[in-house]
Order: sequence, then structure tokens, then C-alpha cells
Amino acid sequence: MSAMAVVYEVQDPAAVHAGGTAGDGGEVTVVRVHAAPVAPGMPGVPGPRTFCGRDTFAMRAAPRQPAGQPRPAWFDTGRL
Repeated sequence: MSAMAVVYEVQDPAAVHAGGTAGDGGEVTVVRVHAAPVAPGMPGVPGPRTFCGRDTFAMRAAPRQPAGQPRPAWFDTGRL
């Protein structure tokens, strides 16, 4: 299986900044989520097209979370 990157198709790609917020300080609206093969030798960087054939140029890459690195708990661990 080849590596893949997750990309977000956003409502207004012209307003998206690297930080993930719109130009006016509002939040970006994600319209669809896609998967794309990674660029050769660049883990987490999407290639030019998604697996369904769409161009990834105007899409925003999702935050990368490599396997084996736990995420913060979504629940209160102090009460266990």
C-alpha cells in the first residue's frame, strides 16, 4: 500500500492562508475531505491529484499525525 495524505477542499480557496484561517480572521469551511498519494520523498505532502482525480493545488493539507504517536486524550484522564 502506498502512503497517502489527507487534503481538505475548502469553500473559498482564495481566502485560505497557511495557518488555516480565512483572510478576514474567520474559520475556513471544509466542503469535502479527499485522500491523495504523497509526493515522492515528501511524507505528508500531497501529490498533484487526489485518488479521485481532482487537482490538490487549491486544497489544504490536513495536519499529519504519524502512526505510533498518540494524540492528546479527548477525555479527562484525571478522573480515571
